[in-house]
Amino acid sequence: MKRLFSLAVCLLLTAPLYAQDAKPEDVKSADAIIAALYDVISGPAGEKRDWDRMKSLFIPEGRLMPTGKGPDGVGYRTWTVQEYIDQAGANLEKMGFFEVEISRKSEAYGTISHVFSTYESRKTLEDKEPFARGINSIQLLNGGDRWWIVSVFWMGETPEYKLPKKYLKKK
Repeated sequence: MKRLFSLAVCLLLTAPLYAQDAKPEDVKSADAIIAALYDVISGPAGEKRDWDRMKSLFIPEGRLMPTGKGPDGVGYRTWTVQEYIDQAGANLEKMGFFEVEISRKSEAYGTISHVFSTYESRKTLEDKEPFARGINSIQLLNGGDRWWIVSVFWMGETPEYKLPKKYLKKK
């Protein structure tokens, strides 16, 4: 009876992992899913993004969380993937947005991986200088047959918080 109960709990815990279809090439490795994340949010002004593709990269409960220090102190925002699409997606499509990974530091253990992914943001790929830089702290889950993004927590570079050299080394 105990074994049956344990099996049922395991099935309940893993069932949500199969709720979203993804392109196999997007989720075959940690490298692939991070490349897909940057690719899906990037594009020229006026180009629709494939938001279903974005959703397919995350666990159903996935979160996106920007943080930073403003005049009132440190703040943050927490979005579901759909809330991110609803609140930030239209602006990305309207203004043109390209986010490119320039450096990465990764740690992994068992089924979990943490990636510090340094990025630069431009409105067009031809822009000489980025309008923003920062670090995406990406938590990943290796589900056995594919990778999942659990969360992306990021902070843009500011005059007070310059990117450390160790996070600027090329990949």
